[in-house]
Amino acid sequence: MTDQHLHIVCLDVPYPTDYGGVYDLFFKIKALHAIGIRIHLHCFEYGRGRQDELDKYCQSVNYYKRKTFPGGFNFRMPFIVSSRKNPELLRNLLNDNFPVLLEGIHCTAYLYSGALAKNRVVVRLHNVEYEYYRQLARSTSRVLKKLYYLRESFLLKKFEKSIASQCLFMAVSKKDQQMYARDLGATHVEYLPVFLPDSPVGVEKGTGSFCLYHGNLSVPENEKAALWLVREVFPSLKIPLVIAGKNPSKKLLALERNNGMICIVANPSADEMNDLIKKAQIHVLPSMNSTGIKIKLLIALLGGRFILTNPQAVTDSDLGSLCAVAETAAGFAATITELFHRPFDEDLLAKRTNFLETYYNNSAHARMLVKWIWRRYPTPSPSRS
Repeated sequence: MTDQHLHIVCLDVPYPTDYGGVYDLFFKIKALHAIGIRIHLHCFEYGRGRQDELDKYCQSVNYYKRKTFPGGFNFRMPFIVSSRKNPELLRNLLNDNFPVLLEGIHCTAYLYSGALAKNRVVVRLHNVEYEYYRQLARSTSRVLKKLYYLRESFLLKKFEKSIASQCLFMAVSKKDQQMYARDLGATHVEYLPVFLPDSPVGVEKGTGSFCLYHGNLSVPENEKAALWLVREVFPSLKIPLVIAGKNPSKKLLALERNNGMICIVANPSADEMNDLIKKAQIHVLPSMNSTGIKIKLLIALLGGRFILTNPQAVTDSDLGSLCAVAETAAGFAATITELFHRPFDEDLLAKRTNFLETYYNNSAHARMLVKWIWRRYPTPSPSRS
């Protein structure tokens, strides 16, 4: 059988898996490698550094600098796209005729320009980006950030609509799949669940001693969710809340100083985060938007006890059956009180394990992805010289 080679272009360096956006990237690479795909990885590096771990799974790894403002600015193209245009990347992709998987709308500049043959390209959607940026604008009170997010949303809607019929798209949620087909005119968009750590479900039975909110705290919607919990939900409770994640703001840190039941863990290591996930009694994970899939929710389901979220986080998703769902601050407080002393038992663990192993099977989804790619691009790929 001819070796199957695949270019993968990532919006960021996909390792370490220290924030939600890289889980699908890294564990997809591992799963494709495991079934014999020879991966030529291309990633934009802007602070995470080169990672030797990626060499274990890839035939080659190329790094490119993402442009910063004003060099990456373009009046007609979203900044998340224009800042990732790189002539060296294009040359490397045109050096052979292997198919190309573009991870995120962020990496589609050369699909849009026509520089890549469209029958060679598939795009992994991480969100309906224009809607995601519109909701980010709602979540921030900073005027300049709000204007930036609104501009990106306006440009992204036009940009996404212009490329939606050009190739195969793969959405992370059924809702995103429907929006791309209905609102943006996509002619071929499939649903492919996110790739997760390939370890078994590791939930510890019994009870934990605190509630946990975790996420990238520099993202406005995550900070807004954490502030809502501190200000609206937990004041009426005598239950400790740990907030863990990247780059908490001075506003969050000030709230910790004024409340003995709140603890903020800034920039935890992967081991520290895993330890918090296992020891928490309830993962309190409200979402301020309903786009994409909530990776933090899936990570909590893999390693944590009870999950409490809101309808926005599980819209058009089967995950709601595994979570407690509340909408108001009073509803969250009542549910936390109800679950805080309840043991997580064998029946709950069995239900969750069966669900995740059935619907988030990395190997099965890697084979599905390969089938889609080579059905669209069936020409055998010659080995590189």
